[in-house]
Amino acid sequence: MNNKDYTTQIVVNKNPQTAFEAIQNFRGWWSEEIKGTSDLLNESFFYHYKDVHLCKLKLIEKISDQKLVYLVIDNQFNFVKDKTEWVGTKLIFELSPEGNHTKIVFTHQGLVPEYECYKVCQDAWTSYIQGSLKNYIETGTGKPNGKEGGLNAELVKKWGLPDK
Repeated sequence: MNNKDYTTQIVVNKNPQTAFEAIQNFRGWWSEEIKGTSDLLNESFFYHYKDVHLCKLKLIEKISDQKLVYLVIDNQFNFVKDKTEWVGTKLIFELSPEGNHTKIVFTHQGLVPEYECYKVCQDAWTSYIQGSLKNYIETGTGKPNGKEGGLNAELVKKWGLPDK
C-alpha cells in the first residue's frame, strides 16, 4: 500500500519514556505560543504563528512510552485557498526501542501531496521533527517558534508567506 501521508522518523539517544514525555511538551520543540495542555488525554490546546497559522489540537490517544495521537479539530492558514486543510487530520507519534535508543515515527495522517500547503508543511515538519524535537529530546533544548518569530521566521521568508 502506498502511503501518501507525510511521515518522517528519527532515532534518539534516549529511552522511550524520556522521548514520550518530551514529545508531549509542544512548547519545548514546536512553539512557545501554545495555550492549554498538550499532555492530557481528551484535552485540547491552541497553537498559532502570528496570523499565518492557527490550530487547535486534541490528544485523543495516549499509550505510555509507545504512541500519541493528536486530532486537528480546527485550523486556519492565511496562505492557501482552503484555509482549513488540516481539519480532521491526525499527528501520530509512534515510539519503539531500538537498542539503547528510541525510534520515533511521526506521521501527519491526512497531510497529503494534493494539499496546497503540503510543500510548506512538509518542510516545516521535517525541520521541527528532525531538528527541534530530536534536539529537545536529546539535550533538553529545542528550537520552537519564539513568541516573536523564531524558527518559523526562516520558513516564512523561504516560502514567501505573509509576515504579519
